[in-house]
Amino acid sequence: MTTDDQTAPAPALPTADDGAIALGKLAADALDDKKSLHITLLDVGDLLQITEVFVLGTGTSRRHVLTLGEAVADKLREEAGRKPLRVEGAEEGDWVLLDFGDVVVHVFQEQPRDFYDLERLWGDAPRIPWTPKPPQD
Repeated sequence: MTTDDQTAPAPALPTADDGAIALGKLAADALDDKKSLHITLLDVGDLLQITEVFVLGTGTSRRHVLTLGEAVADKLREEAGRKPLRVEGAEEGDWVLLDFGDVVVHVFQEQPRDFYDLERLWGDAPRIPWTPKPPQD
């Protein structure tokens, strides 16, 4: 085999079930609606037995992180009939975790997100394609 025949491996495709992916995208939409930064969806179903999808977003302040968490909880309750099984970190506002069972939403301030670097930690997890809404004029 010559170097011309070698190609990079294709990125892994998501394996999470369609319902979890749809719920994750709905959470991502809620984050986007409230101007979250760096929204990422990870398919962790093959790596973890307790959930299918991680949704990551970044807020610019404690208040923004709390608002993002509330927006996700409200949107998933209103549009999918889902309530979080548990919420952690809402008192501090540095890193709020909303656990919906098959989807776990992590909302960080910038410094904790950089420190914990879940994208690197779960680097083997396929990214789930998601496109933010175009900006409104």
